[in-house]
Amino acid sequence: MRPARRRTLVQELKVCYEVSERRAWQVLGFPQASHRYQSVLDERAELQMRLRELATIRVRYGYRRLHIPYGQNIQARV
Repeated sequence: MRPARRRTLVQELKVCYEVSERRAWQVLGFPQASHRYQSVLDERAELQMRLRELATIRVRYGYRRLHIPYGQNIQARV
């Protein structure tokens, strides 16, 4: 179950049974870290998709050879 769905279930429990958030997480058996987790979108998703596409086309190239044209974009993250 995704964290967003878990959060909605906990909110429903809080409202219906008037229990604390901590108690609701405990009753459902979910880790509280799910409540605080916020997903982060990867800014390089487009680059990753392009590299996967190239890897399927050029199977024998290997990651080093595929990264050569995009080297500047990849080094920018470091």
